[in-house]
Amino acid sequence: MLRIAVQAKGRLFEETMALLEESDIKLSSSKRTLLVQSTNFPVEVLFLRDDDIPQSVATGVADIGIVGENEYVEKEEDAVIIKRLGFSKCRLSLAIPKDIDYPGLQWFDNKKIATSYPVILKKHMQANGIKAEVHVITGSVEVAPGIGLADAIFDIVSSGSTLVSNRLKEVEVIMKSEALLIANKELSEEKKEVLNELLFRMDAVKTAEDKKYVLMNAPKEKLNEIIDVLPGMKSPTVMPLAQEGWCSVHTVLDEKRFWEIIGKLKALGAEGILVLPIEKMIL
Repeated sequence: MLRIAVQAKGRLFEETMALLEESDIKLSSSKRTLLVQSTNFPVEVLFLRDDDIPQSVATGVADIGIVGENEYVEKEEDAVIIKRLGFSKCRLSLAIPKDIDYPGLQWFDNKKIATSYPVILKKHMQANGIKAEVHVITGSVEVAPGIGLADAIFDIVSSGSTLVSNRLKEVEVIMKSEALLIANKELSEEKKEVLNELLFRMDAVKTAEDKKYVLMNAPKEKLNEIIDVLPGMKSPTVMPLAQEGWCSVHTVLDEKRFWEIIGKLKALGAEGILVLPIEKMIL
């Protein structure tokens, strides 16, 4: 049984549980407890605070964990990164009151900075020769300048709306973060096999993201031109239709360029274009 540590609440929790569900890892939907076992896969989920996950994985309390890169780097625990998951993206930034002119990083010299990430902040300041007083806060860091507790803050930023509401402005991005899958260094061979199967499922889900399966009827005389504008993963599937001079073309398109490509296909005479979502894709 592979034990995976997961954040107990918040955006990372929601996105992690969605990934497990899409990977067909079925968990009890009844009232959640600290430890929940899957009903169809040899994995159990341990719900923890995000800042407890790196240590739980490093010490073997959990075999693997999904945690924000910010917490992984801050805690400096001896666990290995298995996979970058590409969701729950944010950044760790320095912010100051919005009415202050910002000349550069030297502004922070001899200033007091409030943060929940003292390790990352101190390393960055030392690397840049800045002597600042680091004031450690757990909770609402962004209120510190407004109540006179600090001159600036170092905290997670996603949309930036929290900074705006507290009359702060982001002046330096120190680190970018996303969800990581981390693992204990001493996994047994049996647990490695389960992990490999879980990674296989996750890869199939992540590969299918932002992809659409597209079917269309195309005139044979324009087939080569149509194929030229299709950036599919491999050569598209082409099948003859009962109607003389026409064929059916099947391919996969990236959603980011979808409308641009569809416009070109229509201009080349493609008709009956059908677009389907892709749940999983195995390469």
